[in-house]
Amino acid sequence: MTRENSNISENIDAIRTRILTAAAKSGRDPQSIKIIGVSKAVDVERIKEAYNCGITDFGENRVQELCEKYDIVNMECNWHLIGHLQTNKVKYILDKVSLIHSLDTIELAAEIHKRAQKDDRQIDALVQVNVAAEDTKFGISPDEAADFIKEVSGMGNIRIKGLMTIAPMVPNPAEIRWVFAKLRKLLIDIKQENIDNVNMDYLSMGMSNDFEIAIEEGSNMVRIGTSLFGKR
Repeated sequence: MTRENSNISENIDAIRTRILTAAAKSGRDPQSIKIIGVSKAVDVERIKEAYNCGITDFGENRVQELCEKYDIVNMECNWHLIGHLQTNKVKYILDKVSLIHSLDTIELAAEIHKRAQKDDRQIDALVQVNVAAEDTKFGISPDEAADFIKEVSGMGNIRIKGLMTIAPMVPNPAEIRWVFAKLRKLLIDIKQENIDNVNMDYLSMGMSNDFEIAIEEGSNMVRIGTSLFGKR
């Protein structure tokens, strides 16, 4: 685990070791698993340090913070919007993000499509699924996911690239293994439907406290903040 006094380089080495172990348990190639450095409340210099240590993808929860850092960081990195996205904020990020992880309503999809069409852009997005049905989290229910994706697939300027979920915070991550397993099954089921304009390439699941379990259950995109940057 990350020591509070560890530097970013050591933290990344420790994360990669943990990914290697988790991937080996499930017979997977660790190189297929992308680390998203969650840079919420992290200063630009520390983001640059992580970049220099090989992290090229960064995730922000808030549109304003993403936009501010995008203008300052000035590196060849990929920005991900991993937090809830309001329709009135869409216009600020479409030219900045590589992937939106939190598509969860038709209204949001319609706004993204409209703005992207106007700018002649293709926007990649993941559908956020609230697998554990937590009242405090956003996301559509697993039962609604396939129909939701079919409707969005008709919006030509959005490309659905997979699914995302946030598991409940529990003392023992093994208790929420079922959440990750259920999302992986959902991804497989949707993939088999061969929906136009939909590629189930990414499973974005797992954070600092549970990413090893998520990887064992098929995650290929882990969103890691505290274990990488330390406590905010």
